[in-house]
Amino acid sequence: MKNKIFKTLAKLNKAILPSYSKKQLDLSKASKLQLAIIGWRVYVTKNALD
Repeated sequence: MKNKIFKTLAKLNKAILPSYSKKQLDLSKASKLQLAIIGWRVYVTKNALD
C-alpha cells in the first residue's frame, strides 16, 4: 500500500514539479525553495523504489 502511494506521488511530481537536473541548476546557488523541492523529489523517489 505504501509503495503504491509513493509511486503515485512520484508520477505527480514528474508532471507538476520542475526538473532542475534538466535545467542544470547549480546546487550551491539554489534557493531554499528549490532545495526543498529537490529534497522532496528525492524522498518520494527513494520510497517509491523500495
